[in-house]
Amino acid sequence: MDVNWFQHFESYLCSERQLSKHTVQNYLRELNRVDRLLGDLTTWDNVSREQLQSVLSQLHRKGLSPRSLSLTLSSIKQFYEFLICEGMTQVNPAISLSAPKQNKLLPKNMDLDSVTHLLDIEAGDPLGIRDKAIMELFYSSGLRLAELAALDVMDIQFSERLVKVMGKGSKERIIPIGKVAITAIAHWLDCRRDIMCDSNALFVTHKGMRLAHRSIQARLAKWGQEQALNMRVHPHKLRHSFATHMLESSADLRAVQELLGHANLSTTQIYTSLDFQHLAKVYDGAHPRATKEKKDKNE
Repeated sequence: MDVNWFQHFESYLCSERQLSKHTVQNYLRELNRVDRLLGDLTTWDNVSREQLQSVLSQLHRKGLSPRSLSLTLSSIKQFYEFLICEGMTQVNPAISLSAPKQNKLLPKNMDLDSVTHLLDIEAGDPLGIRDKAIMELFYSSGLRLAELAALDVMDIQFSERLVKVMGKGSKERIIPIGKVAITAIAHWLDCRRDIMCDSNALFVTHKGMRLAHRSIQARLAKWGQEQALNMRVHPHKLRHSFATHMLESSADLRAVQELLGHANLSTTQIYTSLDFQHLAKVYDGAHPRATKEKKDKNE
């Protein structure tokens, strides 16, 4: 089979599926890796299930994590579905294959005191005022990094205290903004008026350019260090903290799902495990019967 089908698949993912550039690059990287392992004796239109299983086993022995193997298998399956639609093959040999089970890692969040300490900054310069607005918005509304970076000034509705967000899969959602965050954003926009901006971006550099993802990550890490927190601060940590604190206060899983923009409730349910861990620690520290067994073991 002509290797140009990878290029056709790339165009399909970008134009029809409208996947992000990062996701498309990941899929193509995995397909090229599998293509190298299959070698010249096998083409994609006549490869067998056993050959694909052998490739996955090789990658597993080389130390590829279950998460990475899951991405590899997903790339293969989607590529075959594309080839079937294009009439290049009739069967998806990977359809019955499964990746190793992944251990679900709970997202690490910040407790309320740590978040309060991080956000309690006296920013006097425009960039500091901008950074405070960024962090307040992350924690106030639980945005993803890409969502916040893509915001334009017109996406903020000050009178209703709402923000319009374009999430994954080009799905738009409207999210409330807290009073503290909306005040911080208004303060930043006062400073932004003094910057010559060529774009409508909400958060810009001192040269008026839209703030890049890496710059946002670096600025949050900087403030975490300056506030002497014993953890690395990044956008997802504030998003996780928002979700956890919302669930601890409301226990409304569906509402948190909508706010986070999760397509599946199962994605949001991971925070219920995190919340249970918090409750378990409180129980172990406070309930007399929880500590008695430990004392008996030490006697």
